[in-house]
Parts: sequence; structure tokens; C-alpha cells
Amino acid sequence: MRKRLAPYLLILPGGLWLAVFFVVPMVILITLTLQSGNYEEGFKLTWRWANFSDALTLYHTQLVRSLLFALIVTALALVLAYPMAYWIAFYGGARKSSYLFLLLLPFFVSFVIRTAAWKFILTDEGILLGPLKHAHLLPQNFHLLATPYAVIGGLTYNFLPFMVLPLYVALERIDHDLVEAANDLYANRAQSFRRVILPLSVPGVFAGILLTFVPTAADFVNASILGGTNTTMIGSIIQTEYLTFNDYPIASALSFIVMAALLIGVFAYARALGTEEVLEVSGA
Repeated sequence: MRKRLAPYLLILPGGLWLAVFFVVPMVILITLTLQSGNYEEGFKLTWRWANFSDALTLYHTQLVRSLLFALIVTALALVLAYPMAYWIAFYGGARKSSYLFLLLLPFFVSFVIRTAAWKFILTDEGILLGPLKHAHLLPQNFHLLATPYAVIGGLTYNFLPFMVLPLYVALERIDHDLVEAANDLYANRAQSFRRVILPLSVPGVFAGILLTFVPTAADFVNASILGGTNTTMIGSIIQTEYLTFNDYPIASALSFIVMAALLIGVFAYARALGTEEVLEVSGA
């Protein structure tokens, strides 16, 4: 009896944790999406499915923009993170842990503080644009804040570690003897990378893309601090609907729409590449 109950007892704490802090809030959120009313008179469950269509009609632009920004940020993070992870994994030697620590050190600072620091850097007369304007290398009316470039740059900076770490884990696990075998078979460095290293690092690419794309699409801090009215993301809309307008049904419907869009993308991506090796990399 003890042996039969042991697996269930082991998963019981984690199961209860998920039930209390994930399943119960999700059920409450589902009921909110089907309610109608207002903050003063209260909300009632009226099974109003039109909340979803209303939310899409009102905020489809911000939803598409968020997904587009997330795709761009994920691509940029992959391009920047892969060389760093590759160098640390293959050439870091005994100092690999030190290099990883230095890479992650700025991210020990609060997410909001780091984003606010970028706002001061990107101001029109800041340490980046000010000297360039005084040297007449940029026009005086040039600015970066409140543009998509500032939001995408801030998102890429803030979510870069989410891409680097799984890539490093995948590259670190590659047997160097396989690379040497490719060289012995007269493959040059480009061919070894394309035929051996890149295919074996696909699980890390998979995990890095998921870990970067999902939180980026739902982010609202970068768009609020670095962006403007034309760069509003869906996360900011949900926050405003909840905390400012107190329109809980629309905000909840938007939350589920975003979650559904992300889940569809994740499942399609997982279907195309498979998930077994990704789970191994993430677990490692």
C-alpha cells in the first residue's frame, strides 16, 4: 500500500499548490469572462459570450502588435544569444560559470528599474543620443522613446537571459567527440556547425523561443515606460481594463484570448519539432 501511495504523496504538495494558485484563479477568471454589469452595481453571471467578440473588436490592433513585437524580439534574442551561448559552451573552459554569472548579473536588479534606466539612456538628450546630436550625426528632432524601436529594444534586453540559458544547456550537452568526428571526415567549421552542432542544439532553440516569446507577448512594463500611444501592447490594455476601468469581464476575456493565441502557437510549434528533447533540456 505504501509503495502504491508513494508517487501520489510525492506529487500531492505540488498538485495542491497548482490547484490553489492556478486552477482556482483560472476558474474564477472563466466565470468573469461570462459576466455582465458594472463596478458600482456589481457583476452577475449572465453567460455573455459577446465579451470575447467585444474584446477582439476593441483591441485587435494591440493584440496583433503584441504578437508581432514578440516575434521580432524572439528572433533578435535568438540571433544575439546563440553566439554568446556557443562561445561559453565551447570556449569558456573552466570559467563557464563565471561568464554565465557576469551575463546574468545585471538581471539581479529589478525588472522595472532596468527598464526605467533604458528610458534615461534613450531620452533625446541622454547619454546615447545627446552626444550624437551635438556632433551633428543625428538631426535634432530625432528621438527613440515612444517608438516601436525603444519597446523592442527594451524587451530584447530584458528577456535575453530566457534565450541564453536553454541554449547554453543544449550546447553544453553536445559531445565534442562528435564535432571532432565531423572534422575527421573533412568537414570544415561551417559544415560541422550546420550538420552537427545546430541540429543537436534544436531543443535549446525550441525551449528558448518558448521561454522568450510567451512572456514577451504579455509584457506591459516596457510598453508603458518606453513606449507611447502607438506602441501600446495587450498587457497594458488588460492592466488598464482591470485596474482603471474596472471592466473585469472584458479584461478577463482579453486574458483568455491572449492565452489561447499563445497556446495555439506553442502547440503548433511543439507539433512541428516535438517536445521530448526540449523537456530534457529544460529539466537539465
